[in-house]
Amino acid sequence: MNETAQVRLTDRKMIRRLSKYMKGNVWKFIFAGLLMLLSVALNLLLPYLLGKAARLLGEANDYREILLTVLLYALCMAMVFVFQYFQAIILQKAGQDIIFRIREDVFSHIQTFSTNQFTKTPVGKLVTRVTNDTNTLSEMYTSVLIDLLKNVFTIIGVMTAMLILNARLTLLVLVFSPLLVIISFVFRKLSRKAYREVRNNLTDVNTFLSENISGMKVTQVFNQERKKLREFRERNEALKKSSLKEIFIFGIFRPTIYVIHLLTTALVLWFGARSALGASSFLPEVGYDMIITFTQYVDMLFNPLQQLAEQFNILQSAFASAEKIFSVLDTEPEIVDEPDAIELEDLRGEIEFKNVWFSYIPDEWVLKDVSFKIKPRETVAFVGATGSGKTTILSLIVRNYDIQKGKILIDGRDIKDIKISSLRKQIGQMPQDVFLFSGTIFSNIQMREEAISFEDVKEAAEYVNADKFIDKLPNGYHEEVRERGNNFSSGQRQLISFARTVVHKPKVMMLDEATANIDTETESLIQDSLNKMMNIGTMVIVAHRLSTIQHADRIIVLHKGRVVEEGNHQELLKKRGHYYKLYQLQNQERN
Repeated sequence: MNETAQVRLTDRKMIRRLSKYMKGNVWKFIFAGLLMLLSVALNLLLPYLLGKAARLLGEANDYREILLTVLLYALCMAMVFVFQYFQAIILQKAGQDIIFRIREDVFSHIQTFSTNQFTKTPVGKLVTRVTNDTNTLSEMYTSVLIDLLKNVFTIIGVMTAMLILNARLTLLVLVFSPLLVIISFVFRKLSRKAYREVRNNLTDVNTFLSENISGMKVTQVFNQERKKLREFRERNEALKKSSLKEIFIFGIFRPTIYVIHLLTTALVLWFGARSALGASSFLPEVGYDMIITFTQYVDMLFNPLQQLAEQFNILQSAFASAEKIFSVLDTEPEIVDEPDAIELEDLRGEIEFKNVWFSYIPDEWVLKDVSFKIKPRETVAFVGATGSGKTTILSLIVRNYDIQKGKILIDGRDIKDIKISSLRKQIGQMPQDVFLFSGTIFSNIQMREEAISFEDVKEAAEYVNADKFIDKLPNGYHEEVRERGNNFSSGQRQLISFARTVVHKPKVMMLDEATANIDTETESLIQDSLNKMMNIGTMVIVAHRLSTIQHADRIIVLHKGRVVEEGNHQELLKKRGHYYKLYQLQNQERN
């Protein structure tokens, strides 16, 4: 998902894609648009009423008509307030609904990414897409779209009203319009570029924060706080500079529009006053009421122009964010279901690798022509030195990655012919680095699966010996689990992971280094749990401690990506090969 290399979307394509999310809220936008038109029409009437009131005051012959004009002016203002209030409420509801769906689409799409894609894409970048960028889009839907139309209609309405009232005075108002067009065009180009830079730098800051807050313990252990602060300061400085550049561009544009506004007002007042005094040959004689009306219309003309600048500012920011969001949505998942993939109804648990070759990096093979077969309900352990491909085998069975050559079969069927969700539902995974979500022990075992009751959770915990420590906690199964389960030991997290797997009743269980970094007391509980779980179904184990897999039906020894030995514990010791050397080495370390 390389955003720097992505094709930039044109404004037209961007608007077309964003407008698709408006479906279901079209009538809300139409109703808000009608309210906007009514408020624009009433606003256009206000300068005329003000000018009329000034004329009537000058004549001072009908105070009743003056009072009616003032009351009509007040009524129009009140109605404008009511229309704008309901317009804002409707747009907020529609906008939040749209942003809800965009955020949900982005998160759902991220869930389809493969392990490899998550490895290549920083977490902070994805978090920015789901949070900051969707929030930036929110303002576009809730205010900019309708207000943009409102300002356009206001400008058209004001120009029409001025032309009807006095065409020559209107020409004076348009003197600076070519300059406005040029300034707006330049601003559009510069602001889009500035916004992209801000979004990129904000992503860098979020990515850095996400990584370094997660790794803060390591930073503190190695006394690297100052170095990390310098690295953060560099990214923060880049974000500040790009933000200041964005502010500078906008800060130049808006005052320029305001200066043109003042010059236009000055022209109207100068030529209008000369005409009223009979000193202008360009304008026929106009009254002071016309001058007041036109100065009001000039304000009404330039206020939308200034707002257009601000709204264009928001629009550029929204488009820059939309580009980032669509870069995620346009990223195709690397691992997808085949068109004719099937649901796996009843899994027996037979697993077979046929001449499997796999590499994370092209031509750097992690597995080389690996073949083996695991029978249903058989317990098979994989051992070997670090980097021999043990954990990779577990990842391939559940299609976290796809192989380059060979075949992987489940119950005689190629795993690529099985729907990924169906495959993973039947296989329970218990990784070495157990991840617990914020919540409770109960919610982490149940995993929000409503069909699983509290009794099911309790029974599973008792089965894997997790109840031994859960029952001692103040709140038992409702004990709070903090971020990543950092208020529990490694062994306790592993036992919760066992219970989580067992309660979902998988037909195949995969265990990766379950007893690594576990104290002796907890290891005995885990070993007892393992012995029980071996009776549930097929079990595939990866282990460094050979003492934990001596009772496995079969042990497969890997060396540099190849299967070099196979047999049970006693058979492999008799061969005096790789397994025997590993066993002897661990015994020496223990002694």
